[in-house]
Amino acid sequence: METTTTLAPADEDALTSADTASTLLAAMHAVPADHPSRPGLREQAIEAWLPLARHLAKRYTGRGEPTDDLVQTATIGLIKAVDRFDPERGIDFAGYAIPTIIGEIKRHFRDRTWSVRVPRRLQELRLAITEANNTLTHKLGRPPLVADVAVHLGITEEEVLEGLEGARAYNATSLSTPVGAEGSTELGDTLGGEDTEFELAELRVSLGPALATLDERERTIVALRFHGNLTQSQIAERVGVSQMHVSRLLARALTKLRDQLGADAF
Repeated sequence: METTTTLAPADEDALTSADTASTLLAAMHAVPADHPSRPGLREQAIEAWLPLARHLAKRYTGRGEPTDDLVQTATIGLIKAVDRFDPERGIDFAGYAIPTIIGEIKRHFRDRTWSVRVPRRLQELRLAITEANNTLTHKLGRPPLVADVAVHLGITEEEVLEGLEGARAYNATSLSTPVGAEGSTELGDTLGGEDTEFELAELRVSLGPALATLDERERTIVALRFHGNLTQSQIAERVGVSQMHVSRLLARALTKLRDQLGADAF
């Protein structure tokens, strides 16, 4: 977390000087919470320090979130800082407000910008790894290795890899995204559908041993009926027996198979 305390509210949009902003804040905290002038002083103090919130928000632009949303989030952090600041602690307001505002912005990224929800620990780990990458790239003059990041953060390489894997949930790809050289196929078209054949896989594995319990003529009749899709009359002509006899043989064969496979198999 950044804890720089030298930054004061100052940019081209500043409504007042830093000294005036500090004076307004001091005046607000000098009156009781129920004093009629307190709300007005609070509003003026927040407005005076808004350039600080804008400045910090702009440091996080370009990371996939609209600048207006970041400024709004930073302003929420500023309001919290104004309300919670205690001048008697002996630190200046900027030194207290900056970590508060940055923390609010980081929470925004952690809670609002993930496409798939992952544990907070992994969200915070991703942010830590990102900051470590930036710091080490500048320090080492090259992209850091997993081992470099692990040493910098004081964690194991496995934890770094876990954080990098979790970061893949930060952004999601639309199923309408074109894929392929021609772009005529969408990502959703490449996803498999429900395959009902899986439900029959176990039955088919068991069917071989069950068929082995039938005699040769019974296996032939079953194959012609269910694989060849022939009628009993057609089977009778093929086997050289009456249709009635085919019916009895088929019934006997199915009874044997049910005994082997279970009553729900047929």
